[in-house]
Amino acid sequence: MYFYPMPKKVILLFAVIFTTSLFAQKQDSLSIKNGIENPSLLSTHHFGIFNSRLNTNFKLKPSKHKTLSFNYTSGNSFHPFVESYFPKDPEVRKQLSQVIWYQRRFNFIDQETTPADYMRIVIDAVIKEFRARFDIPINEQQEFAIALRSYLITKGKYPFSVFTSDEAIEWFHSHVAGGEDPFGRRYYGLNQVNFEYLDRNGNTLKLNNNDFFVGGIEFSHYYYPKLSINESRNIYVNFGSHLGINASKFNPSLDLGISANAIKHLPLKNQYQLDIGLGINILRKNLITFSDDAIDLGNNPYLGTFEGNIEVTKFTKKNNYNALGINFQMQTRYNKKEEAGYYHLRGKWQEINGGWHHGVRTLYDLLSTWSLVYTYGRSNYKLSLFMKQDLEVNNAPDFQTGIHLKVPVF
Repeated sequence: MYFYPMPKKVILLFAVIFTTSLFAQKQDSLSIKNGIENPSLLSTHHFGIFNSRLNTNFKLKPSKHKTLSFNYTSGNSFHPFVESYFPKDPEVRKQLSQVIWYQRRFNFIDQETTPADYMRIVIDAVIKEFRARFDIPINEQQEFAIALRSYLITKGKYPFSVFTSDEAIEWFHSHVAGGEDPFGRRYYGLNQVNFEYLDRNGNTLKLNNNDFFVGGIEFSHYYYPKLSINESRNIYVNFGSHLGINASKFNPSLDLGISANAIKHLPLKNQYQLDIGLGINILRKNLITFSDDAIDLGNNPYLGTFEGNIEVTKFTKKNNYNALGINFQMQTRYNKKEEAGYYHLRGKWQEINGGWHHGVRTLYDLLSTWSLVYTYGRSNYKLSLFMKQDLEVNNAPDFQTGIHLKVPVF
């Protein structure tokens, strides 16, 4: 996969498809409300963008018509330079495990006297994702979806990154919460791209400003069983199977996953309704790898996600609606937890206030985020806006915003 400067042709193609589809619609073509139809809330994690990962499906049933959706999201990630050593000697591991991580001492000489794996990483960029998805109903209980995702690495300057730019985030830290330059963005310089990762196998992943790449294509099949609790208790479930083909030159591979989701639908008085969704999925990443020098993007072969969503909807007299939802996500670790018990980290901790270790440490943490989602729906389109914040404040990414448009297609 090759990299290009600013993807003008790709953006133009999306614009043509979008404009054509809008003018081709009939006003009554899209079901007005079908459970919780969230935008893609996947994080722009600097490892996650190279694998498929899974969006949760909180719909009650298949769509009545084919639909086309476009999702744009922007997230700010910042991790200062950090090195990590993973000693291979069981005795050395045992010794290090008895000391808290920031007080561990490890003198690496060479692989013969002190064998160890080595890894280093630095991430400073605003990562933008462009996602297009086509949903095709098969029958009353099944539907199929195809999604194409691509990414742009940027400095995050105005006016294209109003809320996720370095200036916006550091203004918030300085004037609202967090304190002055808590992670060292100002110290290292604002509006920069510094994206480089050397894995433990000696392979390098490096991205520059305005690098653009197609992340891959994803295929999903959903099954909505007809159950007695659908009508009696307004509880709906669906199951998904997922296949992802990763297309970047850094990780040409195939992912396979499954998902299960449940939604409680509560019609309320005065044209309000409440929907509560719970979902779980698991992805076997890199089930098949098409290159011997693919980048090691975490030695945990599985990514699992738990997700909860509460959405309140108010219908207007014209049968349009406004919906406000709160979404919580928790994703499993990219690296195996036991390594955190003995790794040795080195960074420029004395130069910044904190967070110098996040580039490696967060690979061993559960990643938890919350999102606030607003949706306006009509019979012929649905428009969603969202913002996303990581609960651990670990910059993976720090803050993320996005917009989603869904329209019917004939």
